[in-house]
Amino acid sequence: MEAIKKLKPPKTPPKEVEAITKNVEVKKNEFWGWCVLASFLALLVISCGVYTLVKLFPNFLPHNKPGPNRPGPIARNYADALGIAFQFFDVQRSGKLVNNRISWRGDSALRDGSDRNLDLSKGLYDAGDNVKFGFPMAFTATLLSWAILEYGERMAAVEQLGQAQDSLKWITDFLINAHPSPNELYVQVGDPDLDHECWERPEGMSERRPAAQVNASFPGSDVAAEVAAAMASASLVFKKIDPDYSFTLRTNAEELFAFADLYRGAYSVSIPQVKKFYNSTGYGDELLWAASWLYYATRDPSYLKYLTVINGDVFGNWGDPSWFSWDDKHAGMNFLGEKDGISPDENAKLQMYTRMAQATMCTLLPGSPSATSSRTAGGLIWVSEWNALQYSLAATFLAVLYSDYMATSQVQTLFCDGTTFSSKDLRHFAITQADYVLGKNPMEMSYLVGYGMDYPRYIHHRGSSIPVDSRTNCREGFKWYDSPDPNPNIPTGAVVGGPFMNETYVDNRTNHRQAEPTTYNSAFIVGLLSGLLTTASVPQSFG
Repeated sequence: MEAIKKLKPPKTPPKEVEAITKNVEVKKNEFWGWCVLASFLALLVISCGVYTLVKLFPNFLPHNKPGPNRPGPIARNYADALGIAFQFFDVQRSGKLVNNRISWRGDSALRDGSDRNLDLSKGLYDAGDNVKFGFPMAFTATLLSWAILEYGERMAAVEQLGQAQDSLKWITDFLINAHPSPNELYVQVGDPDLDHECWERPEGMSERRPAAQVNASFPGSDVAAEVAAAMASASLVFKKIDPDYSFTLRTNAEELFAFADLYRGAYSVSIPQVKKFYNSTGYGDELLWAASWLYYATRDPSYLKYLTVINGDVFGNWGDPSWFSWDDKHAGMNFLGEKDGISPDENAKLQMYTRMAQATMCTLLPGSPSATSSRTAGGLIWVSEWNALQYSLAATFLAVLYSDYMATSQVQTLFCDGTTFSSKDLRHFAITQADYVLGKNPMEMSYLVGYGMDYPRYIHHRGSSIPVDSRTNCREGFKWYDSPDPNPNIPTGAVVGGPFMNETYVDNRTNHRQAEPTTYNSAFIVGLLSGLLTTASVPQSFG
């Protein structure tokens, strides 16, 4: 390439220079004026475009994440605890085990449902016994789905998402098979009275295991609606990874909801035997709970109308906050409201749910004027001596959710009777509760089995208390129930019932008020720990 020669500018007379200079200044001013106008117009076009996209497609921006809510570092203690907690769902599995991670567990209950020509072999044993109770099992599935939908990305970051989905599917496979026709649902496998006369490993069961059902003549609106909620929420989990399975779940959920609503009645009236174990105190909350999940799964406005203008006043329990549990879904219901594209009447009812959610949060925060006194001296939310941790974990799961909702929607303040709190205050509360359960308590004991150096060893759990090579039958197994030795098999991931109000824990296998774990305790702690893994925004919609 030839070198470019430097050219000297030609000489110009002084007067012409002055004229040219003035002309250049005028042109330069005009030029910058047009630039400012063009920039303003371009900015206006871009702003209008973004505004239109966000209004039409609220998920156009990735969850509308503000800068401060990008994922922070992973909290390794919670990641480790989460990996442990997930193992209890494997411990509780019934049926032909696939990729079994629990060395002391084997196939069990392979003929469940055969008396009804059904395959009900899958599913989970609910606690320390060998019965499959459909009501708490379905609630466990709904909680798992909710945790995955909110915190699936965080689970994936610590390689636990696949385990969560697999555990969920083991339950929903059972629930699908338990619903052979539109108005028929099998809600229990095993005789609980007979089961509680035995102490045996599930692999060695030989007694009769009848399957109990609800139907049009013997309704069970509560359990049918809970199963509908489980299927609807799970359909969202599997929507992208297995569309056909998702469709099956959604179809079953809609059928079961219609059945639950048309033939109203409590399942513990239709099946009196269950009253001693999982007695239902009402079905209105489950109907609203299911309608909410079905609205997210289908976007059918009739479900939104059902839970607002049609039945909100009837079943909403507004003005009377309650504790979230397997039997009472009101507190959880209050967190599922959606406020875009609805009628004023519907929005007014949803605002009632929102106010109840706020009231629940104000109840939990220690510095709030309306703070509950139902807590131990060490600060743990404590409601009942029977499975106390169910209530504290449930409340704390809601607290971390609400904290993330505030951060995602950039709501700065929670007002509690004149006192203000931030999302960080709620998160701090959730951390104190989680840490208490994991060992920062007066007993210096982790209530999550397998986490830390000191945790319960005498768990009220049949399978883990009997050696694998034992061949004891139904009654002979009680020698292991009464054994002074720790459980020979560790039920890793189990969350026991927890401390008494005075913050003591009696580590004794016969102490089933404190020492018995449940699957829904594990589902609550999975959701809580997933929320505490890191700080980040959460999805604004499941649809």
